[in-house]
Amino acid sequence: MNKEKTSASARKTMQVEAEETAFNQLINETVQLFHRLKIVADEVHQQGVMSGGLRGILRQLSKLGEQTVPQMARDRSVSRQNVQMLVNQLADDGYVEFVENPAHKRSPFVQLTSAGKKAVEVMNRREDKLIAKTGVGVSDDRMREAAKTLNQVRSFFESDKWKRLLKKPK
Repeated sequence: MNKEKTSASARKTMQVEAEETAFNQLINETVQLFHRLKIVADEVHQQGVMSGGLRGILRQLSKLGEQTVPQMARDRSVSRQNVQMLVNQLADDGYVEFVENPAHKRSPFVQLTSAGKKAVEVMNRREDKLIAKTGVGVSDDRMREAAKTLNQVRSFFESDKWKRLLKKPK
């Protein structure tokens, strides 16, 4: 019975995929992967007090350097208030600090402290160690190509061309 269910489910999935456009397949798989990666990150990092949002802010600062809260919010496509809440928690925990922004008195820069830099290093080492042990069954070249494809799709939806298409009368 279980084999029959699995087989029927697999056939239905193949049928639906055959009827979907390539774009819809990409979107659906991206959403599924996003949700799975959130679970994986929590499993790897044993979440505790360091949620995915907090880890994301630390990684963003590590990659891009000091930024204002509004800059981080725009880059993450989330509200400034959401980022402010996360940044305040990270500051309270000693992972980030606020530094003067000569261009804007009310919007200081946020930068990693030495504890924040160490936290990012620990996260990266933990992930690298696990992936090195197991792999994911996809070559680095194919992952880079997938990342490039996703970047191109995202860039299109952030472009002026997309914005103009939305404004055209129907």
